Amino acid sequence: MAGRTSDPRPLPIPTRIGGFGGVDGLARYLADQRIEAVVDATHPFAAVMSRNAAEACARAGVPLLALRRPAWEKQAGDRWMEVSSMANAVTALGETPRRVFLTVGRLELSPFAAAPQHSYLVRTIEPIGDALPAPLVIAIRDRPPFNEAAERALMRREGIEVLVTKNSGGAATYAKIAAARALGLPVIVVSRPGKPEGVREVTTAEEAFVWLKNPHGRTP
Repeated sequence: MAGRTSDPRPLPIPTRIGGFGGVDGLARYLADQRIEAVVDATHPFAAVMSRNAAEACARAGVPLLALRRPAWEKQAGDRWMEVSSMANAVTALGETPRRVFLTVGRLELSPFAAAPQHSYLVRTIEPIGDALPAPLVIAIRDRPPFNEAAERALMRREGIEVLVTKNSGGAATYAKIAAARALGLPVIVVSRPGKPEGVREVTTAEEAFVWLKNPHGRTP
């Protein structure tokens, strides 16, 4: 785990928290711990870690599998504007002041300081501190999973006019997308960053378990 959440949910497996020291550090860790296979199950927006894993595994000769949950796809009734970066999401909000529900994570908040005319409702797991130095910010702390009825109620209560989110995929936070659709609200969706090419990918843990039985692809 990256160590960005101060009180992560406990997991029923041994857990290491913190970085490795870049590609060199990760390659050393793989060798020192005699790692036989790596599953990159990082967040879809954790581009740096995925690149480091690909290079370190190639260097150490360790087979690598990427577990990637599918991205959300636009459905009938969705009012999406897809953008390629947080800076573009800020631009997409426009100049007219709006009530914005910002669900992009604490580390991605700073670009929105360039648009202080908007009122921001920010939801994060960790306190935002001074990550968004703007005059009209309400911060709430909560962690997924969320449900659609509660998301609709929150958006109505706060007078939300537009949702800004990453295309993280998965079921845990999809309720906000469904709620925005039900309320007819526009959604600015930040597309995923590129991931390393040439890495085998699967979309479910079950597929990853099958791969782990024979990560080198050797003939029985």
